Amino acid sequence: MSYPPPQGGYPPYGGQSPQPGYQQPPPGQYPPQQQQSYGPPPGQPQGYGQQPQGYPPQGPPPPHGYPPQGQYNQHQGYPPQQPPYGAPPHSPYPPQQQPYGAPPPHSPYPQQQQQPYGAPLQGQYPPQQHQQQHSYGAPPQAPYGAPPPQPYGAPQSMATLPSPGYDPNRVAQFDATGAADQLRKAMKGFGTDEGTLIRILAHMPPEQLPGLKSTYQQRHHRSLEDDIKKECSGYFELGLVSILRGPLAQDVWCLNRALKGAGTKESLLDDVLVGRSNADMRAIKTAYQQTYHHSLESDVRSDLSSKTERLYSMILAANRQEDSAPAYPQQVDADVTELHRATEAKAGTEQLTVCSILSSRSDGQIRAIAQAYESKYRITLEKVILKEFSGHMEDALVRMVRTGADRAMRDAVDLEECMKGPGTKDEMLVWRLVRIHWDRAHVGQVKGAYRVKYGKDLVQRVKGEVSGDYERLMVAMLE
Repeated sequence: MSYPPPQGGYPPYGGQSPQPGYQQPPPGQYPPQQQQSYGPPPGQPQGYGQQPQGYPPQGPPPPHGYPPQGQYNQHQGYPPQQPPYGAPPHSPYPPQQQPYGAPPPHSPYPQQQQQPYGAPLQGQYPPQQHQQQHSYGAPPQAPYGAPPPQPYGAPQSMATLPSPGYDPNRVAQFDATGAADQLRKAMKGFGTDEGTLIRILAHMPPEQLPGLKSTYQQRHHRSLEDDIKKECSGYFELGLVSILRGPLAQDVWCLNRALKGAGTKESLLDDVLVGRSNADMRAIKTAYQQTYHHSLESDVRSDLSSKTERLYSMILAANRQEDSAPAYPQQVDADVTELHRATEAKAGTEQLTVCSILSSRSDGQIRAIAQAYESKYRITLEKVILKEFSGHMEDALVRMVRTGADRAMRDAVDLEECMKGPGTKDEMLVWRLVRIHWDRAHVGQVKGAYRVKYGKDLVQRVKGEVSGDYERLMVAMLE
């Protein structure tokens, strides 16, 4: 099934403006897309994802951006996402000839100052010192996909910081006594006050969860997670425990669930690993090793086979371009040409070439590549992947393209996949909603994307699929 054109700037659900912080977007665009991480300095071997042979030499960006019909800002290089749906008359879609960084027409968000090259995404974390060093007068050889050499004094791309909840050293200092006592009272004695559990846990920031659990243990000499497991049941229990683990530990738990036993749960593996930032990916690998005492790479290698295993080796290498790395027009054009050469231009598909390019580019660069590919060859990149690939590799590559094009629409479609048809895929619905709910601004964008795609309200759709305390928890995470 083909994806709609990349969308952006969905109106905030209920009139709420997005909050700064988690997955902060480039200025003038809608909510933050998933942050990228600490990548290795240029010149360091990366294994998979290195530059294919025969590419033209890199150079400074031309004076005018590519592609001309998009007219995206020549300094940053990213193509614009669409303004809010329904803005202009005479068309169901707004015009796409919008300079990158300009506010969309009738945007509900205030205009922001455009960031220069290398400026960290606006968020709650302070910028860190860039670690790359160059010898005087001789910049090192850059890997395939890295920006061309910059003149002296030009700012460098910054490593994207971990998402909230993925840095174990960032724990919020707050008084959790009241919340811990209320939770204990809600579960003590005969019966359980499920409403109190939902009210306290559904919107608690991930940085506060460690303090809540330790305070509960110190004051009541009990494990909060164990008490919830004893007092609750079913998918309501699954949702509360998934929240209580926090985003990093929940990802690790889901990976173990996807890999253990007979067969691999590919969709769960893709949900956790595809499109993640370098910093988050490294945090996940470290936490997995500490939890299960063997490496995530070895477990994935033993569960997958052939070229799919090699694709996941590229993903787990955490060598993606950072969010702040520009999409240079000549590099975008080289990627488009190479993707076409490896797929439609010949009999047989060079699968690993496609995997190498898409697994090493940032979301903004993938968006630029997808738009340039469609402009040049009159077919979407997603349709090419659906035609040339199959099975788990097809699913993972399509998810990469959808993540770059429109992360909110991707998540809206994922939620509908859990609810459509006979029966509800309850476990996957719980896991996906918990993963989305950590970023409140993104939740509003997902609800906007869902209404655009399906013409329905997401909250009402969920209410029609589930019931009881399970329903109350799912709805609370969306509101």
